[in-house]
This record gives sequence, structure tokens and C-alpha cells, in this order.
Amino acid sequence: MQEVLSRLERTEQGLKVTYIGLLVNIALTIFKFIAGILGHSTAMIADSVHSISDTASDIVVLLGFQYVKKPIDDSHNYGHGKIETLSTAIVGLMLIIVALFIVFSGFEKLLISLKGGVLPKPEYIALFAAILSIISKELMYRYTIKVGNKINSSLIVANAWHHRSDALSSIGTMIGIGGAIFLGEKFRILDPIAAIFVSVLIIKVAVEILRDSVKELIETSVDDEKKKELLELISNVKGVKDYHKLRIRHIGHYYSMSIHILVEKSLNIVEAHQISDLLESEIRNYLGPETIITIHIEPYDKE
Repeated sequence: MQEVLSRLERTEQGLKVTYIGLLVNIALTIFKFIAGILGHSTAMIADSVHSISDTASDIVVLLGFQYVKKPIDDSHNYGHGKIETLSTAIVGLMLIIVALFIVFSGFEKLLISLKGGVLPKPEYIALFAAILSIISKELMYRYTIKVGNKINSSLIVANAWHHRSDALSSIGTMIGIGGAIFLGEKFRILDPIAAIFVSVLIIKVAVEILRDSVKELIETSVDDEKKKELLELISNVKGVKDYHKLRIRHIGHYYSMSIHILVEKSLNIVEAHQISDLLESEIRNYLGPETIITIHIEPYDKE
């Protein structure tokens, strides 16, 4: 069973992994930019620009979590979860923009090479920077995705993919730089080809992240499997004779739902309310403690 975390614990873990990622991204951006200049590698300079986007992504996540940690108040009756969803959409959009930039840069270099132009030969420092970037960003991806899944945060998961996109981008850079150094001038074309291929993979992931966020922002209901499991749970609660009008949606990392239940019409208000309390408790055990639940009680008529 997934560990139940308080809002404070969830926020602390989300902020911790993002601050670590921010420090790694700042250090990598500076080092890769210097390595690109000293190593005469335009690919590495472009890769450092990608790292700048990762830094911006971390800042978006940090700002988002500053609001998400706030409790329900008079002006936000359903909490601040949608801010997390909006921030996730922004991160997904940033991924697409960065990937398109890499595609454009790759095609530009490809055309130069096809027209007979000579791409500059990079130095070993650029190759080392690419390898360091791959290792560090893949480790950050694995750490961040683990935390994101643990605290059930689409925003942290999306940011984890930003780390992996940087690692994949650096793989393309490494292939191009390594080919140029070890295989000769004609193999320098490997750099832009690899960069374009990797960018297509990044765009695919980014579109999925953006699509899921937009669906949540426009109040799309949860999937049928989740509804089926929830209705089965409701039907097994003692005292619930029937139910209808289930409505459920995501609000960031938690849910908001309402349902009409039918109980024996001979029950008094106290007994009917006890059934409602029991059902509410079972639903929160299943969906999470922060679930917003509205239960409407109706009399059950066998006829």
C-alpha cells in the first residue's frame, strides 16, 4: 500500500529533491558552457542552453510547491492542487520548446554538412562534459522520479523527465563529439542526427505530460478502472443499499468527489449519518486523506 504522507511531509520531500536538482543544473550549466567554448563544440554550448531550461523548470516547480503546501482557505475552497497541475503543464510546454530548439539546431548543422560545410572538431573537455552530464542527470532522473511517485506528484514526475531529457540530449552530444574526435571529419554529422532523434523522444514524453495536465485542468473525470474500484468499495459498505451520480476529479495530487447513496428509509438521522461517516472513512483510506467528499443521503425504496 502506498505510504500516506501529510501535506507538510509531501511538500518537504518535493522541495528537497527540487533544490538538489536546481544546484546540479546550475553547476552543469556553467561547466558545460565553459567546456563548449574551450572545447570548440557548438553542440555542447547548445546542451548548456538545455540545462538552463532545466534550471528554469526547477524554479517553476519550487514556485508551484510554495502554493500547493497551503491548506484550504476561504478563497480556495478546494485547496491549491490545481496550481500543481498548471505548473506541470508549464514544465511540459517548456520541454516541447527545448526539444524544438534542439531539432532546429540539429537540422541547421545537418544542412551545413550536406552542403559541404565543415563542422568544427571538438576537444576532449567537451566529450568529458557530455559524459558527466549523462551520468549526473540520469541519477537525478532516477532520484526525482522515485520521490515523485512516492508523494504522488505529477509536477515532480514531469520535472524528472526534464532531467532525463537533458541526459538524452547529452547522449546525442556525446555521440557527435565522440564521432568527430575518433572517427574523423565526415562522422561529425552524427551529432545533429542523434540530436534530432533524441528530441523526437523528448517531444513524445512532453506531449503526454501536457495532455494529462490539460485534461485535469478542464475537469476530466478519472479513468473507468478507478471508478469501477471506487463503486465496488462503496457497494461493500454496510448500510449502503444503492448509489448513483458519482462525480470524481483530480485536483493536483488529491481528489474531489460526490455521490448519492440510498439507505433504509426507516433509519433515523443519526443512523444514516453513521453510514455516511463509515463510507467517508473507507473512501479516504482508498483515495487518500486529503480527498474532498460530498455524500448525499436518500431513502431506499425496494419498490
